Amino acid sequence: MNKDQANGALKNIGGKVQQEIGKVTGNKQQQVDGLKNQVEGKAQVVVGDVKAAIKDVQKSVSKAFKK
Repeated sequence: MNKDQANGALKNIGGKVQQEIGKVTGNKQQQVDGLKNQVEGKAQVVVGDVKAAIKDVQKSVSKAFKK
């Protein structure tokens, strides 16, 4: 797991908590902010996934040329 994947997952979880607190307290803005953080967190996880995939491809190509 890379830094983007970890930070994105944490932001997503934090957003879920924030959204639920907003629901309990009736604070619509907090609910919206929680949803926004969830979307940002999920996007950051995807960025991390892409970076990890690129790194894997680079390693595979490097190994192929060393043979």
